[in-house]
Amino acid sequence: MSERTCLPSWRRLGALAAAAALLAAVTAATAQNPEPPKLHLHEDYMEEITRTTTLAVDDPLAVFAFVLNSLPDRVKVYPTENYYYFSFIHNGTPYGGNIRIEIDEGDKVSLHFGYYETEGEWRLETPRKHVVFGAAQGVTLEKIERLVYRVSYGGKSVVFALNDLSEVKPPAGAMAPGEKFIGPIFDDSGIRFFLVYNSKLKIFLYILDETVKVAEELFPYQGTNRILVGKRTGFAYYRDHKLDRKILIGVLDTNVRLNNYFDGPFDQLPDNFIEGEMLREAILEVQPNLKGKIDRFGRAPDGEVRFSIVPYLQYFELSELDAFHKCASRKIQETVYYNCFVAEKLGFDVPPQDLSERLQKQPAGKPATRQ
Repeated sequence: MSERTCLPSWRRLGALAAAAALLAAVTAATAQNPEPPKLHLHEDYMEEITRTTTLAVDDPLAVFAFVLNSLPDRVKVYPTENYYYFSFIHNGTPYGGNIRIEIDEGDKVSLHFGYYETEGEWRLETPRKHVVFGAAQGVTLEKIERLVYRVSYGGKSVVFALNDLSEVKPPAGAMAPGEKFIGPIFDDSGIRFFLVYNSKLKIFLYILDETVKVAEELFPYQGTNRILVGKRTGFAYYRDHKLDRKILIGVLDTNVRLNNYFDGPFDQLPDNFIEGEMLREAILEVQPNLKGKIDRFGRAPDGEVRFSIVPYLQYFELSELDAFHKCASRKIQETVYYNCFVAEKLGFDVPPQDLSERLQKQPAGKPATRQ
């Protein structure tokens, strides 16, 4: 038995306290001395796009095998609708896609795999594939523990750890009277939100989660310090007159059309943290005609279409955001004040929320509205 293990209990406690203090000091020093930024080289990009590569891109199972075999043994899925995104370049053509662990009613899970040629302003419709994999294809999805799953195919297994935001709640004073907290969101942009529903006004809002460091810098829009815009994402927020919080009011339309990481949090709802029927009940208050047509996540029975919670504006120019400030400044004392942060209430054209209308507008060849 070593000398260390023979220490008297009081000395062991002292040693443990000293170790804890040292760890705290190291952690504090690390926080005060962050690492330098990561350098990305144009040379690397040039070499990647000029390489000749081999991949059967028309075969979803072959592409899935390529992606799975390229992953480490354990990965973390940050977005709260459980999309694990990837991209690659094959013979000069960029591709994007995702592996998604979808949780249905009754906690049933399924494995979705999708990929597509990356879209551009000059090419908005591109070839895409979407498949639900299972035992028939030799793919297994195994639950290890809560929010942790193992995906296996061939000789490769990868553990997917979903983002556990179970303890994330809005801080005291961040909720207005009549609002209900639906759940926390980790968007694929890296920005966190609180999704809230105002039962008095029958509106949804996305509130910026500032209980953690926000992963970008905000700059004030010219003319007012009430409107703040993200330098990286283009997300626009309004600094609430009544509460210490920022409400999402705008997302750049270009990003929505390109379906990129900055297209807004409508496609990263807090699926793993929605309690019971809370979301479905809120949606039915807004749109009663959907009764019997959606599950508790707001999805249609076939899972292809989902109720879109998009109170914010898909803006083309920052000047469009002036409408929010004019309304909010004028109606601070009115009970409908929070309507000022819903684009539709301000007369803007917004994407259709009715599922049947959205399905009619779905472009041919696109298997799902949410990728």
